[in-house]
Amino acid sequence: MADTDDRRPKYQRIADSLREAIQSGEYGPGDRLPGENDLMAAHGVARMTARQALGVLRDEGIAEARKGAGVFVRTFRPLRRRGIERLARDQWGNGRSIWSADIESRALVVDQISVSEETAPAHIRTVLDLAAEDVTCVRRRRFVLDNKPVMLATSYLPLSLVAGSAITQEDTGPGGTYARLAELGYEPVHFREEIRSRMPSSGEMTLLSMTSGTPVILICRTAFTEQGHPVEVNEMTLDAASYVLEYDFDATPKPASPNTDDATPTDPA
Repeated sequence: MADTDDRRPKYQRIADSLREAIQSGEYGPGDRLPGENDLMAAHGVARMTARQALGVLRDEGIAEARKGAGVFVRTFRPLRRRGIERLARDQWGNGRSIWSADIESRALVVDQISVSEETAPAHIRTVLDLAAEDVTCVRRRRFVLDNKPVMLATSYLPLSLVAGSAITQEDTGPGGTYARLAELGYEPVHFREEIRSRMPSSGEMTLLSMTSGTPVILICRTAFTEQGHPVEVNEMTLDAASYVLEYDFDATPKPASPNTDDATPTDPA
């Protein structure tokens, strides 16, 4: 019986062998991978085939091209986003950023932030149960980890709930937005996250310093009070090569959920 791998295009087989070499430790973070000429000689293929093989690794976020130097194994360690732990009240309720559950001792910076009062898009108004004339507090941020932009986030909160609070300022204080909502009497106790993926826009590629071919992960999180009222919608755009999404939970009976039939696909971030 023929090996099905043999029927795959040559560039994919070459990419597989390079990936295996990286995973085995033959090539470590920062190491230069064989160049096009090396691959042409080793595998007896045309330059385009060798270029496509290296392109596969770049598109997967495993390798990066350095102008005039070649293609190297990426040194950036993906961020493990712990989806359950980071939203626990013990996290933000004790004055810690929800990001501290993810980053360990690594350097995180919010290098771009803006806060404005705007009429939210229709799909956000639907989730927040707002009328067309209602205004929202909109918080836009860019998150940079180890000097690498990794995520864009835009939060929408009803201005009628948060006007005059620290949520309308750039610095929301210890525990962030969720701690301030709790102080205002709108403590979030239930969260819904919806995840999908697509290729990035040119603007997203620029803001996240992404290479072509790498997708983005879209996470839309809605926060609800004990009474089931939505108080925040956070739309996040993640560089897929920079993240591992981790969800650790027990096999327990499904709790009653708020009435959230009007779901929308898309800080705290």
